[in-house]
Amino acid sequence: MRDFTKNLIHCEAGLIEALIKLNDVSETLTLFVIDETQRLQGTLTDGDIRRGLIKGLPLSSNVSQFMSKKFYSIENGFPVEDFKKLRELGVKLLPVLDKYKRITKVYDLKKRKSILPLECMIMAGGRGERLRPLTDSVPKPMLPLGNKPIIENNIDRLINFGIEKIYISVKYLGEQIIEYLGDGSSKGITIEYIWEDEPLGTAGALSLVKDFKTDHILLMNSDLFTDANFEDLYLNVLENNAQIGVATIPYSTKVPYGIFNVKENQITGLLEKPIITHYANAGIYILNKEVISKIPHNKFFNITDLLDLLISEGQFIIHNPIIGYWIDIGQQQDYLNAQEIIKHRQLE
Repeated sequence: MRDFTKNLIHCEAGLIEALIKLNDVSETLTLFVIDETQRLQGTLTDGDIRRGLIKGLPLSSNVSQFMSKKFYSIENGFPVEDFKKLRELGVKLLPVLDKYKRITKVYDLKKRKSILPLECMIMAGGRGERLRPLTDSVPKPMLPLGNKPIIENNIDRLINFGIEKIYISVKYLGEQIIEYLGDGSSKGITIEYIWEDEPLGTAGALSLVKDFKTDHILLMNSDLFTDANFEDLYLNVLENNAQIGVATIPYSTKVPYGIFNVKENQITGLLEKPIITHYANAGIYILNKEVISKIPHNKFFNITDLLDLLISEGQFIIHNPIIGYWIDIGQQQDYLNAQEIIKHRQLE
């Protein structure tokens, strides 16, 4: 979400004022034309001005004569699938309108990857024993990665997918996380903290949230560094009507021998040096809100316990492989690998 006030211009403004404003928003080169009641009337680009001048419009004309009345806009509750289509069409700025056609926010689709209707829980209470001594005085989520802490890298990615409400479960040195991130207002989001008096595992903190406002919840570990596509995982959950969607990491093993398929003592086939792919848990989940009621209140409970329970009940659980990079920053070498990746990303 971007500050759109510089992109506003009144429908009776003159052409010179419009050109000055377009110069001020050179990154997007788009103005939103509004009337005296702040209602959106059209959009204006330098291309609209050129086309108007070619048609013979005088320089003294106001912007309403140059603006385009054909533009894309959305209202709150806009389907994720349609947002994805607009992004693929090359729409750059997408205004969100209230019932009076006034702009409430503007999404920059060059930076915004989606508008997922999800609240998120980030698990950030762990001790980080394997990263000692780095974590003796700093909680693992606050270790620097690039120019900001690990957890902030994850939060910024969540924001890029439209997530605006985040819960963070904290325990070990949690005060440092709270002091650094605050209530989230500096990033235009809301952050609430869940204190674990005793360790609650990888899912127990979900039971301490009184009322999630979205139908699905994103749960993730705080010590991940990944470019996982949360939109793909969410859409996969919806398409399959799954209770939980799990992000996974493909892990392939090459067997250096020819492998027989056998039935008792009979050979039924031969695979020559096969590559066997397994799917490892990536620590990212999208849950149907209804399954949270199965988590015991304020008790140690892992997300794998919930998965086992749902599988035993015959519930449908899907997985979505991560195509890009993924690092679980649990050991010193993992931390070094993540630092190398982000260094190269910053040079791109």
